[in-house]
Amino acid sequence: MTERVCVVGAGSFVPTRTISNERIAKAIPGWSADRIEEKIGIKERRFLWDFDDETGRAIPPPDDVLGRFYPATNTDMCEVSLRQALSRSGVEAKELDALFVVTCTPDAPHFNHDAMVLHERLGLREDAFALVVDDGCGGTPYVLDLVRKMMEGGRFRTVAVVASAFTSPLLNREVYTDELPPTPGRPKALNAYLSMYVFGDGAGAVVLRKQEGDEDGPGILSSFSGNAYAELVTRRGGGMLKLPYQPGRTRPADMAFIVDGFKVARSYPEYMQKCLDAVLTPAVREQVKRYYFHQPNKRVMDSFVNRAGLPKEAVACNVDRIGNTSAAGMLILLADDLEQGRVALGSGDLVVVAAVGANVHYGAQLVRL
Repeated sequence: MTERVCVVGAGSFVPTRTISNERIAKAIPGWSADRIEEKIGIKERRFLWDFDDETGRAIPPPDDVLGRFYPATNTDMCEVSLRQALSRSGVEAKELDALFVVTCTPDAPHFNHDAMVLHERLGLREDAFALVVDDGCGGTPYVLDLVRKMMEGGRFRTVAVVASAFTSPLLNREVYTDELPPTPGRPKALNAYLSMYVFGDGAGAVVLRKQEGDEDGPGILSSFSGNAYAELVTRRGGGMLKLPYQPGRTRPADMAFIVDGFKVARSYPEYMQKCLDAVLTPAVREQVKRYYFHQPNKRVMDSFVNRAGLPKEAVACNVDRIGNTSAAGMLILLADDLEQGRVALGSGDLVVVAAVGANVHYGAQLVRL
């Protein structure tokens, strides 16, 4: 018998509000609806909050003490996905030794707000850790690698990792039709509108448990993470250097998440291939049933799948329907496959999680379910 870190449950939440290319292009002018689909392969995205088409501004749901508007926040989405993951795993919240929330769109930016709210709502033990990890698209496998090492070290036995993207409250025409001016290292301006076309809302969660099993039993068989340095996504506002009330130091685009599409398209295949090479051998690759990749957009991911020679039917994809959900995307795909029976816990199915993103974290896991 041997002990391994195993995936024992997964959950997800994706809003039902569908935002067409026509609506988003009207609210945030830049590309036409047809050009959005042509360039990035996204037909629609899901938003938790609605927006005013004429003003191009997000519409927050009204505050309601009776809780009629739920989920309505990033923390709410995380709670739904985490409760689902716990229910499917058979793990009680009080059994968790740690909770990590991977997001760059928390409800409040300081003091581990979203993780602490979840800690309280689910009734975790006082000695259970609760931390927000400020990270984007590559954050999930990066944190999973960290958690696996911590669990193998013996400190934790049961851990939950939740990831989320909450784009809809950011919608603001003034902010997302602005641009970052050229710099010495970048000869062209960066438009902000691409981010509003690409991203959507959603949350995913996974519960990990260290447990005994056979040599060929379930568990994370190999894991990998790394760092590189490139501003794939920029958000200059906030912090101490770009506070919005410091005259002359900020502009509307400083408050936007701005994707450098060229850098993403160039770096994605490089680091994704590095991830696959780190966790797969040629023999094992033939046995992988499903791949759960970060999906920057459908065009970029499809290009990599073809370049890497992967079977298209084995690569899970939903970015064309729900948008890029950043760190949450891989966990949403896994949870959906488990719910629909494409893969199953305890089946011995081999799956791969891999991602690269932000500035730059990347990582991958080979998992036997």
